[in-house]
Amino acid sequence: MIIKLYKFGDLLISRPAGREAYLSAKAYLFTKTPQIIEFDFEQVKVLTPSWIDEFITLLKKEYPQVKIEFHKSNNPTVISSLKVISSSS
Repeated sequence: MIIKLYKFGDLLISRPAGREAYLSAKAYLFTKTPQIIEFDFEQVKVLTPSWIDEFITLLKKEYPQVKIEFHKSNNPTVISSLKVISSSS
């Protein structure tokens, strides 16, 4: 399953917004448990560590068996946010 994050907006900047996005994805996208979830950052202008951390933390808590992958991005905010969350986990 590929999650196109721009569908949640192009400025993904707060932990509460990350939680809201996760709950929305859970309700509409996860009708059955996927084996792999890929995050696509195309068209996202700003991503903060708090937004992506909230989304992924909730995802891992409810679906620990799911493998998470990230599409490559040239966006500096995406690159730094992924570095921050990977160093904290």
